[in-house]
Amino acid sequence: MTRPILARIDPAAFRHNYLLAKARAPGARAWAIVKANAYGHGLLPCAEALRNVADGFALLEIGEAMRLRSAGFSQPIMLLEGFFAEIDLQMACANRIGTAIHCEDQLRLLELAEVEQPLDVAIKLNTGMNRLGFQPERLPEVLARLCASGKTRQISVMTHFACADGTGIDEQLARFNAVAEPAGLPRSVANSAALLRYPHAHFDWVRPGIMLYGGSPMPDLQTAADIGLRPVMTLASRIIGVQDLQAGDSVGYGALFTADRPMRVATVACGYADGYPRHAPTGTPILVNGQRTRTLGRVSMDMLACDLTGLNAGIGGSVTLWGEGLPADEVATAAGTVSYELFCALAGRVPVVNA
Repeated sequence: MTRPILARIDPAAFRHNYLLAKARAPGARAWAIVKANAYGHGLLPCAEALRNVADGFALLEIGEAMRLRSAGFSQPIMLLEGFFAEIDLQMACANRIGTAIHCEDQLRLLELAEVEQPLDVAIKLNTGMNRLGFQPERLPEVLARLCASGKTRQISVMTHFACADGTGIDEQLARFNAVAEPAGLPRSVANSAALLRYPHAHFDWVRPGIMLYGGSPMPDLQTAADIGLRPVMTLASRIIGVQDLQAGDSVGYGALFTADRPMRVATVACGYADGYPRHAPTGTPILVNGQRTRTLGRVSMDMLACDLTGLNAGIGGSVTLWGEGLPADEVATAAGTVSYELFCALAGRVPVVNA
């Protein structure tokens, strides 16, 4: 018999969030960021929700890009980390898949490769994130070499902000604009946080990511509900056991929680092997039959405990770990992480169904 845990995906919410992102950046086109199997939500179900509305899709792996093409998606597709071998480049060219170029090795490989048709290229600049990208002063040289190669079609330029959700983008944006404006290329710089906070950084393409999935890129400043986002994933399970505790009784591995009074405690079919964060402490919010309560003790591989004291619930009771009625951002904050990690950590053994 199948364990009673599943992740419900709401494609209509994904579409709603994408359209909201576009509405926040009028005049710009929007890449739907669907990397990492659409942040754990399922690449094809999420893409299908945007089949008739998405300006383009951006992801990392050529295999996932090919899945979109094989499913009949004709929109522009961009490989955000570029290609890693000539075979990737050949596949991208043959299937009209655009690619970022962020280093000398990729640039040289493109110059030397035999390609059957030109492809779209986004030159990635390192303006302060210090992760990927050419130094900004190299843009004229890189652009000249790409044009001379005869292997590119549309060329754009992009960067990624380190602190759009915090201290701001001014220094990075100034470095970017100093070289990008004179080049006259289409520009893409705004991730979810910059899209929401900095209209002057919208430019030609914006790149909504976490907001598409109903998470806030800055939950300490604005909740997902404040922004108007809807949760796309609801991780749900059921109670599979109930224990009556007396004062002094402990719960779970390490006896990290000890009752100070008589309590009812539920065991829920969900653990870190399902993707729930092991480090979530006692007090992490959870819903039981729609009633808010808290986790207790250490999360196990396959189970976790929650407080049933005073609640009308027993074995078989419904549990929401995050999603509808319980924002993933709130759970993530309690666990000392971010909703991105919750979504991406969803384990393959958890069934994923459309709501």
